[in-house]
Amino acid sequence: MSDENAAESSSEALDSPEDLEASSEERASIRAQRLERVGELRASGVDPYPYRFERSSDIGPVRDEWGSIEAGTETGVMVRLAGRLMLKREQGRLTFGQLRDRSGEIQLFVSAGVLGKESFGEFNQLDRGDWVGVEGEIMATKKGELSVKVSDWVLLSKALRPLPDKWKGLADVDARYRQRYVDLTVNPDARRVFETRFAAVDAIRQVLRERGYLEVETPILHLQQGGATARPFITHYNALTLDTYLRIALELPLKRLLVGGLDRVFEIGRVFRNEGIDTRHNPEFTMLESYEAFADYNDMMELVETLVSSAAVAANGTTMVELRGSSVDLAPPWRRVSMVELIKEVVGVDINPGMELSETRAILDGLGLEWKDSWGPGRCTHEVYDELVESKVMEPTIVFDHPRETSPLAKPHRNDPSLVERFEVIIDGRELANAYSELNDPVEQLARFQEEAANKAAGDPEAGDVDLDYIRALEYGMPPAGGLGIGIDRLVMILAAVESIREVILFPTLRPEHGLTDEDFSAGPTV
Repeated sequence: MSDENAAESSSEALDSPEDLEASSEERASIRAQRLERVGELRASGVDPYPYRFERSSDIGPVRDEWGSIEAGTETGVMVRLAGRLMLKREQGRLTFGQLRDRSGEIQLFVSAGVLGKESFGEFNQLDRGDWVGVEGEIMATKKGELSVKVSDWVLLSKALRPLPDKWKGLADVDARYRQRYVDLTVNPDARRVFETRFAAVDAIRQVLRERGYLEVETPILHLQQGGATARPFITHYNALTLDTYLRIALELPLKRLLVGGLDRVFEIGRVFRNEGIDTRHNPEFTMLESYEAFADYNDMMELVETLVSSAAVAANGTTMVELRGSSVDLAPPWRRVSMVELIKEVVGVDINPGMELSETRAILDGLGLEWKDSWGPGRCTHEVYDELVESKVMEPTIVFDHPRETSPLAKPHRNDPSLVERFEVIIDGRELANAYSELNDPVEQLARFQEEAANKAAGDPEAGDVDLDYIRALEYGMPPAGGLGIGIDRLVMILAAVESIREVILFPTLRPEHGLTDEDFSAGPTV
């Protein structure tokens, strides 16, 4: 076949299957063969893992600039590109490859006439998955496929393990999460999800910076449990002979910064909760928390609408998302409704934190919901909302005015002492965000901490401690403020239209892997 005719058929050739899904024995055999190849390369003076390669560009910009050239064009423009070899097809004196980096893919046009017999033969010994650097001319085949006519190349990293089949991919879901490095290589949907995540987080940062917020970092190890209602992880600090908690929230250190005069602050960071794992919960996850002095929860309503809609546009180019077969628009303004009114609307009962305890318990009994002796009317009201209402809210909704009893860090409602100025954002039946008019009265905050500590002493593992240093900070004066928290992982689930939180965390928490032994990593032959 001539070079021209081979070029005509190159695209079709690259679309044919490479290997069937290999068994564990076959994979071990392939690994042994590749280890032997590494030994041969070293024996011939070739380093299979060299130190660096000078690129002239990523692949993406090359495609952007030259992707529309006419079929059969040879540009005379030389480039140096590097990436993973995803496909390779040998056709006599021509070989076609597909090179991929983070920005995209491009075809390699490799000719024995250009490289010479020896270098061409060495190229044909490369395996799918190897990392290579190439130098060559930008061209388009007669079928119009943008390509690099390779005039020189170098092996950058020899892959010892074969990649999964292009079509079957990494079929086992647990293996996808455990070996995310393989998942990202062979699964374009996985790459799309994390590109969505990166774009969304970047957009959130940009909005906050434009509004004058400072991004800060606060401690992960805390001396007290607090900032949220959750069971913490406990670790031991040997140097101080002291037990500490992995943070369950970012809140209290950030509000200390308001006291210090940093009037707009935010942090995007990992928090840790020693609780169950399911499609919506991972023990470590990412939160945005932001605090703005001289604002209240009404200001936070506008802020969360802007942040979420901006993240959607940055990630997807639109505020429209597809959630379980329905189109949902994240563009503001969102619906705003009080918790009490929403319960009445969805469940048809009138329950609120200002009622007698016996009345609220009777309502729970009538709805078939259990209650605990320690619960007051506010906690009973919140239970109806949690169990029967939240999951039914599909459109973006701000549910405001929560019971005081369930919100120890929020400011009392200015018109109803049984409530606090707090809201949650619900989208697709999931809590996405939480916000307060922040409590800044040190006397009342101490009383609420003491209530929490009493609950903890009574056996509630999610109740917090009395943080006396935080009270001391408030006694120096914290300005009125609005605070907002957004679950970044849940936001990405919405934007990427995935159902499991594990899909949006690069390395989610998994049970230990069994069956992996040193024998799986035998060095094999050295020559």
